[in-house]
Amino acid sequence: MAATARLISRLTLVTGGGSGIGRAVCQRLASEGASVVVADISEESANETMKSLINNLRGQQHTAAVVDVSSKQSVKQLVTSIQTRYFQPPSVCVTAAGITQDDFLLNMDEEKFDRVIQVNLKGSFLVTQAVAQALVACGAPKGSIITVGSILGKVGNIGQVNYTASKGGVESLTRTAAKELSRFGIRCNCVLPGFISTPMTDQVPEKVINKVLPLVPLGRMGEAAEVADVCAFLASDDSGYITGASIEVTASN
Repeated sequence: MAATARLISRLTLVTGGGSGIGRAVCQRLASEGASVVVADISEESANETMKSLINNLRGQQHTAAVVDVSSKQSVKQLVTSIQTRYFQPPSVCVTAAGITQDDFLLNMDEEKFDRVIQVNLKGSFLVTQAVAQALVACGAPKGSIITVGSILGKVGNIGQVNYTASKGGVESLTRTAAKELSRFGIRCNCVLPGFISTPMTDQVPEKVINKVLPLVPLGRMGEAAEVADVCAFLASDDSGYITGASIEVTASN
């Protein structure tokens, strides 16, 4: 639970908000007073998250929405619907939507490679672009866009050539967006989670986890809430002089 209410009256959008890190981010932002648009490709998951959010702070009004982040039309419809409902674009956006379709490089299907790039990298681009365009068009004085990359985008990982490439791209995209959007008062930063306990990592075989954990200095997997803590900081004015940064949320060496 947050100890502050730094985000009172802020309208926030979280893609991939139906589960994992995205859900934890929604819960943390709401706990600090934000109104949260929970966007996910699964309507059921988005609604489950929305029902879990604190809704008793000043002016809070949460919404669940369906979006396919790999589709420009779907993303544009989402941002338009937010502006219609709230009469403003979101001033905070967290792009947490992501997928994995793992295989070794020698065996990787082109379709698997393309799909992961479309969701993780293209999706981050489309959402960042749409939110930034809306903020600039209405003359908003400030905004904070937070992309969710991965430490694996820096170090690589066996069997995840598509995922690691997509997350490395997300980090580079964010740095460029920060340079281009700073003159509009929009900050862009990237969070790089390490080995975090989520529905995605629940699919990792136990024998793999048992090999990885001894290499982690803290000796445990991270929690989605610990990533959400950093996202809340980047969403708030406490990080007002931070843009173009990549913040690792990992206990790796």
